[in-house]
Amino acid sequence: MSQRLIIEAGRTERQYWRDLWRYRELFYFLAWRDLLVRYKQTAVGVAWSFVRPVLAMAVLTLMMKVSKLPGDGVSPLPLFVFCAMLPWQFFSTAFSESGSSLITNSNLVSKIYFPRLVVPASSIITSFVDFLIASVFTVILMVWYRFLPPVNILFLPVFVLLTLGASLGTGLWIAALMVKYRDFRFIVPFMVQFGLYAAPVFAMTAKIPETHLWHGMEVPVRLIYALNPIVGIIDGFRWCVLGGTNVIYLPGFVASVVGVVVLVWSGLSYFRKTERSFADMI
Repeated sequence: MSQRLIIEAGRTERQYWRDLWRYRELFYFLAWRDLLVRYKQTAVGVAWSFVRPVLAMAVLTLMMKVSKLPGDGVSPLPLFVFCAMLPWQFFSTAFSESGSSLITNSNLVSKIYFPRLVVPASSIITSFVDFLIASVFTVILMVWYRFLPPVNILFLPVFVLLTLGASLGTGLWIAALMVKYRDFRFIVPFMVQFGLYAAPVFAMTAKIPETHLWHGMEVPVRLIYALNPIVGIIDGFRWCVLGGTNVIYLPGFVASVVGVVVLVWSGLSYFRKTERSFADMI
């Protein structure tokens, strides 16, 4: 009598997380493949990881000089901008690529079983490698301007970890939503473009007024602004690398930590809830 084996995407939570470990080689392969494909047949190659944030920094620095925006008033302006561009570029790239990762790998997703979480997670690791390569330019800028980082730089891994968490949480949400609603292919670029101006790339959070009088009520403007997790992350990067007048807005830091935890938890929950239908809808 013949037997039939039915494979489902994680019948139990215990089996699913065990499967993630079993498929770790697929995770490594997808991350390595994405790196190779991204820079295949390009004249500059991996150096694009270096060139893109540098060009963005040059444009934004020029905009700040033309607009006479002072930065922090102490650090060199290019270094001030680049310390914000690094985490933002990492987050925005990981957010965009992990969001479209399931659609890009539709042939793989629809044919064989493996924990689908592997796909967006590998895209985030690819963006993290780009981030590490681009970070070299921070050192170059410090040497060029003879800028010695403060002891705060020892806390930099905390904010890198927060950026990873924010990228994973938002990436899982968008990846799952994009499978069902293809409109997100058009929404995500807009969100990334808008997010650049909503983040404290051009100015310090400390320069935003704490409250604003609106119809006789004091509105906590800075606190509301800091509810965006990227605000606390960028402030943290500047505090770690530049120090000086760049301080961490404590409510903003707490909001970033809570926001990242909520994003990761909710992203994982929604992704797992909708994962079984990916192969049918993709």
